Amino acid sequence: MTARFVHDPTDAGPRPLTPQQADVVVLGATPGGIASAVAAARLGHSVSLIEYHRHIGGMAASGLGKSDIEHRELIGGLFREYTERVLAAYVARYGADSKNVRLCDDGYYYEPSVAEAVFEGMVGEQPRIGLHRGARLTEVACSDAAVTAITVVDRRSGRPTTIRGRQFIDATYEGDLYAAAGAAFRLGREARDEFNEPHAGVVYYDYQEGTFLSGTTGAADDRLPAYTYRLCLTTDPANAHRLTEPPPDYDRADYVDYFDDLAAGRLGGPKTLKPGRGYNPAHFDTLVRALSVTEIPNRKTDVNINPRPLGFPFPEENRGYLEGDDTTRQRIRRRHRDLTLGLLWFLQNDEQIPPEHRRIANGYHLPRDEFTDNDHFPFQLYVREGRRLVGEYTLTEHDMTTGPRRHDDAIAVGEFPIDSFPCRKRQPTDTQVLEGYLGMLDALTQPYEIPYRIMIPVEVENLIVPVAASTTHVAYSSIRMEPTWMALGQAAGTAAHLALRREVTPRRVPVGELQRLLGAQGQIVSIPHG
Repeated sequence: MTARFVHDPTDAGPRPLTPQQADVVVLGATPGGIASAVAAARLGHSVSLIEYHRHIGGMAASGLGKSDIEHRELIGGLFREYTERVLAAYVARYGADSKNVRLCDDGYYYEPSVAEAVFEGMVGEQPRIGLHRGARLTEVACSDAAVTAITVVDRRSGRPTTIRGRQFIDATYEGDLYAAAGAAFRLGREARDEFNEPHAGVVYYDYQEGTFLSGTTGAADDRLPAYTYRLCLTTDPANAHRLTEPPPDYDRADYVDYFDDLAAGRLGGPKTLKPGRGYNPAHFDTLVRALSVTEIPNRKTDVNINPRPLGFPFPEENRGYLEGDDTTRQRIRRRHRDLTLGLLWFLQNDEQIPPEHRRIANGYHLPRDEFTDNDHFPFQLYVREGRRLVGEYTLTEHDMTTGPRRHDDAIAVGEFPIDSFPCRKRQPTDTQVLEGYLGMLDALTQPYEIPYRIMIPVEVENLIVPVAASTTHVAYSSIRMEPTWMALGQAAGTAAHLALRREVTPRRVPVGELQRLLGAQGQIVSIPHG
């Protein structure tokens, strides 16, 4: 990460508003960042929203075609508004009784281009939001431990711009702003005994039986869950952008362990079928089970890379990403892109794959009408876990498994099962699961309240963190969902408003007033009693 901390000796008082000055500066036009910016702008503040890519919307506009949420009644506010806008877009285009409207599932399932258009609309309606696209963070300026300005560089022209602000929000997946500001953070996995979390540290877990396996030590390490790209694939031949050659550096050896998975029966169906989990019975016991495929509108599919087979090649490929400079990050992104396209090529073309399996795989292709400026491939790497803030409260496994644990400063509700991708490639002794995989712990996870304090650094002022927030590794695997991040982002933007209005730091924001404002905005801030 090339961004660096610099001391700002200048007065941080009010200044006339210019394109380089805003009440609230939001780094990262992820769904959480967009919610932050929109919330603050609707409350009357000028906002600078800065995004590394040329596109906004993060994963929701980059292949993650369904909102991962189990209890829809527990997440409202701007996320609910987003789904309503998605639904309205499909109704307007196809008609209320159309198949595409049915497949959008009340706005919770969508094509990437539709998600991006909805986010663009939500941002574009706010004249107080200045959107900076294609900008990379290089410096963070602080005075008396308070963030006062950031410098970003246009990735095309190389031109730097310094943007001063009164409040800052780090909505990046990586936690780049707060790291450059000198805030403390965690990286990797805590030991089991640090917070007494049963699933912490090095772990082998049988997701079918719910039992720990040999090799589980609970030891801490610096490994991260695997990153991937989330794919949008079409089943419409007329819209297909077919691969005509393997990607650069294609190596068949990256995928041959899938043959062992097939022979051992690891590519079958689950014990319990649940909607929205990417289970397609036509793919069971075929090599296409390397993918998790869910139908979305317009003859397209949301495609995850299935982490259950031992042939899953992505763990450890993210090593060095968070600490790396922009060149390093781009190299790691290219490696993940090539591995993803290589898997698709392998499934469609490898001569050892049974013909029927190849036939199924050749029914799915990159869509010609998506990601048209990126060779029809998603722009955003799926950073499932980056840095994790050390905040005034650390959310742990216990907050979501022994609850509902009440928090006086609750500002949102989390509800998705604990679910971490593997952290290591296949080891010689692995026969059931890859190390680090915690697959959808439905039976253990309960809806839980999220305290405001997890967004507040222990020392740095004028900074709120709704995405790479203060949790353990295990807890982060539940909170890391875009609907939840949008709820936290809405809370962050609203808290920034209160900090500005009351002339206090975010740490001193009156939480009761914050909760009342969020409630008036339709946010679910606590678990209903009874």
